[in-house]
Amino acid sequence: MNEEYIDPSAAEFDDAPNFSWRRTDGEIIALFFERDETALSAVNSKYGRYISAVAMNVLGDFQDAEECVNDALFQAWENIPPASPENLAGYLAKIVKNISLNRYRQAHTKKRGGKIAKIYLELDETISGSDNVERNYENKELLNAVNTFLGKLPTNKRDIFVLRYWYCMNLSDLAARVGMTENRLAVELFRTRQKLVKYLQKRGF
Repeated sequence: MNEEYIDPSAAEFDDAPNFSWRRTDGEIIALFFERDETALSAVNSKYGRYISAVAMNVLGDFQDAEECVNDALFQAWENIPPASPENLAGYLAKIVKNISLNRYRQAHTKKRGGKIAKIYLELDETISGSDNVERNYENKELLNAVNTFLGKLPTNKRDIFVLRYWYCMNLSDLAARVGMTENRLAVELFRTRQKLVKYLQKRGF
């Protein structure tokens, strides 16, 4: 993979959106390059629910998530061109997730708590020597290694990992989704993180 984000398409789950009947990504990107504002409506029609779900999982507030989606669409408009993403869904998801995380951090500057903090604490113990897991997750080589690791996992284990650490889904919702108890799910996530630790350590991370 050559994009700088964990690829959400690595997860296959029942309600993954079917985008085949709308404009292709190439057609949408061409609209961006032509500075045709219908590009924004095309993106929103194709990926709006998807990126809204990413923002909602981080923030848990509809109004905040909606504002982050709007900001993400504006940022995409500003960045394309010159950017020409190969994976438009992942590109948009990365933008909206970063914007949502920034908003979350601004709202929690005086306390390290809540769902997102817990998720990053889990990842802190996975990424060796990390003093800032968010910053390390911007490291292209590390992201490529994580993506390669995910690609080697069985589908169900990959889905669980991506839903937890990409979509920021809480344990209770994720457990219900995959038909596990929370305790069993927590153990499954722990085992996967430990495998990731060994995988990354062998590659010098």
